[in-house]
Amino acid sequence: MNLNSSYPMSIIDLSEQEIVRRTSMQKMKEMGIDPYPAAQFPVNVSTSEIKENYYTELNNYQDVVLAGRIMSRRIMGKASFAEIQDASGRIQLYINRDEICPDEDKSLYNDVFKKLLDIGDIIGVKGFAFITQVGELSVHVKEFCILSKSLRPLPIVKEKDGQLFDAVTDPELRYRQRYVDLIVNPQVKDTFIKRTKIINTMRQYFNEQGYLEVETPILQSIPGGATARPFITHHNALNIPLYLRVANELYLKRLIVGGFDGVYEFSKDFRNEGMDRTHNPEFTVMEIYVAYKDYLWMMNFTEEMIERIAIALHGTTTVQLGEVELNFKRPFKRVTMYDSIKEHTGFEIAGKTEDELRDICRQLGIETDKTMGKGKMIDEIFGEKCEHHYVQPTFIIDYPVEMSPLTKKHRSVEGLTERFELMVNGKELANAYSELNDPIDQRERFEDQMKLSEKGDDEAMFIDQDFLRALEYGMPPTSGMGIGIDRLTMFMTNNLSIQDVLFFPQMKPEKVAEAADTDEKFLELGIPVQWIEVIRMLGLKKVKELKEIKAGKFFNDICGLNKKNKLGLDNPSIEDVNKWLS
Repeated sequence: MNLNSSYPMSIIDLSEQEIVRRTSMQKMKEMGIDPYPAAQFPVNVSTSEIKENYYTELNNYQDVVLAGRIMSRRIMGKASFAEIQDASGRIQLYINRDEICPDEDKSLYNDVFKKLLDIGDIIGVKGFAFITQVGELSVHVKEFCILSKSLRPLPIVKEKDGQLFDAVTDPELRYRQRYVDLIVNPQVKDTFIKRTKIINTMRQYFNEQGYLEVETPILQSIPGGATARPFITHHNALNIPLYLRVANELYLKRLIVGGFDGVYEFSKDFRNEGMDRTHNPEFTVMEIYVAYKDYLWMMNFTEEMIERIAIALHGTTTVQLGEVELNFKRPFKRVTMYDSIKEHTGFEIAGKTEDELRDICRQLGIETDKTMGKGKMIDEIFGEKCEHHYVQPTFIIDYPVEMSPLTKKHRSVEGLTERFELMVNGKELANAYSELNDPIDQRERFEDQMKLSEKGDDEAMFIDQDFLRALEYGMPPTSGMGIGIDRLTMFMTNNLSIQDVLFFPQMKPEKVAEAADTDEKFLELGIPVQWIEVIRMLGLKKVKELKEIKAGKFFNDICGLNKKNKLGLDNPSIEDVNKWLS
């Protein structure tokens, strides 16, 4: 016996079900059926179209060509039922042996459909829509063909009357194998459809204003535009270090210098920092810059955009997020950062020195270290003591200059900048400025950041000499705004984890299963070589696992597999099995 002959993968690595499916695939090939045909299959309708538009009195959908994945089967005698799932939903199939096999050869039904097809296989069918005697809309199959043989069993999820039971909820499986998650939890697709609708709504809004969508470099020689720790790589041909961008701000401002009135970009940014339920090292941001505007105009622009998104997705400005009901109806509340800190800590921090701020942090129980300047400490105070209070959309405005190295100084209040962050559900959603366009002031701000870097702050900004050169040619008064698409999608789709709004979130390395024992290890126990592969079909890959099994159960299991899979082996005696396991 050699079960390996038809498969490049070792049988050691396969479960019993995977072996059975590979055997079915091989039998299909022996019958002349290609389990992975190359030709197109001319689908002319989706399951949802049939369900939404079929009417008995019209007798429509009488020439249906449909394709999908088998999700359930009810095998009977000459007639059977199955359910297939396509991108839009599920529908029941009715298959009659004599209709799909009108000639004497009934193997397509008796062998292929009943024995060789499995849950998860993708098939194509031709037939017509009708209502069964129990009132269920179905497709009466006249022809079917295999389009893709599934070699791995799907997790079993039960569905009745549109409700899912035993849904797959294990995050390790859902996030690492998103393809399986999408198959067995089709409602997950709705989140990603809405994500695309969010982006399209934003893009339409910007285009209506006449702003231009652009692309800027991901690989950058200076990781500018944000205070964040970058990923570093190396360009072999140029023999220089390069950084994955932490933000695209400085390149977009260069385009404003070049004469565009408004530019925006949906960009992938990368920050080599922590991972949690709201942060992924690779994330999507939209940044927009508009000439001759300020942060007050940008606040109005931002809240109108977000209100528009909520209505586009939900038909209302009210959105549910966990147990909280968010309302994105304009106008949003506006609170200065100093007022927020005063309200929630009792401390007035305006004009405080670095030492005074360090003492305030100590009194508030906030840890500091010598690398932290005034801006970092104020950020820590706000983050720990204030941020979580802002559940409903709120603009936190007028940030200290130490926290905002790329922002124009406030037109009327010394020591502040014209900046806002939009807070929702206790988290930052958007960040915007009246952009700093004074090249002398900008150089001084960069130099202050370098001093922080010399103190050990690995998130301090680099000096970007080319950006300073661009500013020296003159940048018009400009307002810019960046908004996290992942977090916005979380808020708009009632998801509390960023992993639920990313198709493929970053994961820890997958644990590798312990290597299986070689044949020699089993032979040392006196097990005949022909039975080693049968034992592995039971999922027993190491000899130590045999020591934990009762001889009687093991005897029944291997003899049962021999019979079920028609392996043709002479069964061992119970005495033989006892010797193997002793």
